[in-house]
Amino acid sequence: MGSEGPTAVTIHVTGFKKFHGVSENPTETIVSNLKGYTEKKGLPKGVILGSCSVLETAGQGALTQLYQTLRSALPGKDSESSCSGRIIWLHFGVNSGASRFAIERQAANEATFRCPDEMGWKPQKVPIIPADGGISRVREASLPVEEITKALTKKGFEVMTSDDAGRFVCNYVYYHSLRFAEQSGVKSLFVHVPLFLNIDEETQMKFAASLLEVLASLCP
Repeated sequence: MGSEGPTAVTIHVTGFKKFHGVSENPTETIVSNLKGYTEKKGLPKGVILGSCSVLETAGQGALTQLYQTLRSALPGKDSESSCSGRIIWLHFGVNSGASRFAIERQAANEATFRCPDEMGWKPQKVPIIPADGGISRVREASLPVEEITKALTKKGFEVMTSDDAGRFVCNYVYYHSLRFAEQSGVKSLFVHVPLFLNIDEETQMKFAASLLEVLASLCP
């Protein structure tokens, strides 16, 4: 029996709750509503939408939940769908000063929080994973970030490629996720979105659904 084309890509999604200065986090809304939105509109071809989780906006406080969700996505050894390379972790975070979407190419091994996170932690120039070396260590996404950006731009969205995910909780989670992805043979991507004041909720939901489609088409 021959295969009928590539296997579907399973995409697991996370967002964040509110935090200092952002009383309503758009990523909580996007991730909470994504399953219902895609059920109504229809999932893009080749996409299986996996778990949709909302994390605490706290560095160490989010780790237990993050690793539980990361590990739960990996297929079991006996699973026929054990082609784990067709799993993508998609993380959404908000940049309250942004006016367009940003596809993050990399994360730095540095936690320097501009304000305390939701558990009161405010590290300064601390390595996220000391075993990886100093704060200058960077991990890059293995997905084709430039092509993803171009494909979404062609669909009419205001989107850019970014080399700086900040040094707050977004970067903290992305660094852990990229490291886990590399060790597990899966993919990870972080995307910063603006506030709904700058790009309305419906447009952001359309963007999220379009991103799922683009990822499925470009995931090797």
